[in-house]
Amino acid sequence: MLRIFFTYVFVSLMVFGGFTSTSIAAPQPKQVGKFGKWSAYVLMERGNKVCYMVSKPEKAQGKYTNRGEIFALITHRPSEKTKDVFSYITGYTYKQGSDATVIIDGKKFVLFTQDDTAWAPDADADSKLATAIRKGSKMVVKGTSSRGTLTTDTYSLKGSGAAYKAITKECGIN
Repeated sequence: MLRIFFTYVFVSLMVFGGFTSTSIAAPQPKQVGKFGKWSAYVLMERGNKVCYMVSKPEKAQGKYTNRGEIFALITHRPSEKTKDVFSYITGYTYKQGSDATVIIDGKKFVLFTQDDTAWAPDADADSKLATAIRKGSKMVVKGTSSRGTLTTDTYSLKGSGAAYKAITKECGIN
């Protein structure tokens, strides 16, 4: 559940450009850089650095009438000893019990879904997925909405390696 909350915080900050002055205690992300199709950010959360990279798809396909924002993220949280955490915000609620798939240059990864987010099943899968993203050229994410709509989102991975290096350096990850 904590993963879901922080993913929403990141996406909300990116989409809405931060919080109003009435929510001063909310974490404020700072862009570390823009690298090709990926952006790198850092924010302080309870005195701890959180670094993440994010991108939107170049192409989003499916027979849907309404779909929210779509994001792919990789997050480092050194204070929690986590890195390479992949999360995918799909812009709709996934079909209950369904999986999402990520294909990077022919290599397939299976994600579990909850509400409008998908994740790799464990830290090892996160690491392999992060490596494929930073070394790859194209990523395709497929999923099924709660209404049965199949979607296919296509990403350029141009700049993902540089964005990854930036967040890794910013958070002091080896």
